Order: sequence, then C-alpha cells, then structure tokens
Amino acid sequence: MEGRAGEPGGGWIGKGESESMAVDPRTADLVKSGRLRVAIFLPQYVKDSAAGIVRGIGMGFVAIEMGRALAAQLGIALALIENDTPLQAMERLKSGGCDLACLGIDPSRTAELDFSAPVVQFDYTLLVPRLSSIRSFADADRPGKRIAVVLNHASTFALRRKIKHAETVGFELPDAAFDLVRAGGAEAFAAPREQLLDYAAQLAGARVLEEGYGINNAGIAIAKGHPGWRDYVGEYVEQAKASGVVADIIARGKLRGFQVAPPAGAAS
Repeated sequence: MEGRAGEPGGGWIGKGESESMAVDPRTADLVKSGRLRVAIFLPQYVKDSAAGIVRGIGMGFVAIEMGRALAAQLGIALALIENDTPLQAMERLKSGGCDLACLGIDPSRTAELDFSAPVVQFDYTLLVPRLSSIRSFADADRPGKRIAVVLNHASTFALRRKIKHAETVGFELPDAAFDLVRAGGAEAFAAPREQLLDYAAQLAGARVLEEGYGINNAGIAIAKGHPGWRDYVGEYVEQAKASGVVADIIARGKLRGFQVAPPAGAAS
C-alpha cells in the first residue's frame, strides 16, 4: 500500500526547481516516472487510517526524511510503500515494486541487495521485565533462557551470531515479541535500543540493559543490477552526512541512541 508522509514536512513532495535542470543520466528513468517510492515496514511507521497520514518511527523517520530530501533533489514526488515486515520490503525492492528502503547492512541482505555506506548507527540490546535477574547479556545467554525476537530483522541476525545457550523465539511483528515477554513467556526481548525504550514505557518496571550486543549500520538499500542508481544514492548519502542533513533528521526525530555514521571508507 502507498501512504503519504506526515509531519514534519508533511504531505507529498511535488516537482521542484530541479525539473528545469539537466537530468543526471543515472536517474533519468526515475525522474521520468515522476516519483520516488520508498519502502517502509513495521514498526518503522504508524498510520492514521482516517487521514491516510504515515508517521515514521525510529529508522522509519530516517527513511522517510532521507527519501523526502532525495525526492526534492530529483524534483519528483515521494511515495511511501507500506510493508508489514523487513522481508516483505526486501522482496518488493527485488521485484521492482519500490526504489529504495533503509535497512540494517547485514551479510544476509548484501547477498540480495545493494547498499550505500551506512547513514546512521545505533545499537541493539535487551528489554527485561520487572524483577528480572538479568543485568548483562551474559545473564540472558544461559541454558533455559528464552529471548523474543523479530524474524528477519538485523537485530535478530546479530543476536543469533552471538548467543551460545539461550533460545530465540521469533515473531513477524515486534508487538508480538513484546507481548511474549509481558506474558512471562520469555525472559528478554532483543531489538534496537530506541524501540525498546518505547516498549519499556508500556510495562511497569521494565528495564533496557545498558550493555548492547551489536551495532546496526543502517544504509539505503536498492535492487541489484542498477549500478548508476546505486552510485547516485551512495553520493547522496555522503553529501547528506557531510552537510548536516542526517544530523538534523536525528535531532528532529529525537532518535535516542542514533548517531551519524562515519564517512564511507572511514574507520567506525
């Protein structure tokens, strides 16, 4: 489904001054289409069904605002393509149903999609309920412990590479993973820190561990087989980081734990 972006910046972006400028041959087909289709997926957004307004959350805010700025640069409209899961967004990218998405850069994904250098970085950690004895990742990674996760999410890929003893219990949507912890069916919920802080507010006494278990380097993903578009997007990302656009997005979105990723090629 397609949505229209909400505030800040709201609504569709129409054609701007770049309409009269020479079109970069790497983006000619996209400009001709008249819109930039950005895939978002739960829990990256919430939607006001009555008004049809989509509001980005966490990485979804980054995806929408980066897409908004790129669409304005190209002089075309922004269209948000809503998906239920990261896997659905990836499949839509590969099939040509959208033009880009913001995703964690993981080996399981780079085999299927092309990525820009990271746009932002943030960490993964665990949420535990009130009275939990878990104080560190090692406490959670013990035989008999169950950790709720979101299937096909970068935080889950990172967790499964690290754990040695605990069992992971996967769900398509993060609300279901959180509900398992709330019901006492799992000892912890693994996800990006910013998401867990929001969930902790919904469960009295819940804690988000200070310790993280991995870093998400999130970039812009596009379908393979489009080297010109890939290079253009890569240049756009570096310009956005260097010019302060990404820092401004983080500040406006009040994205806790997010930071601007280093320039491409720099040591992180």
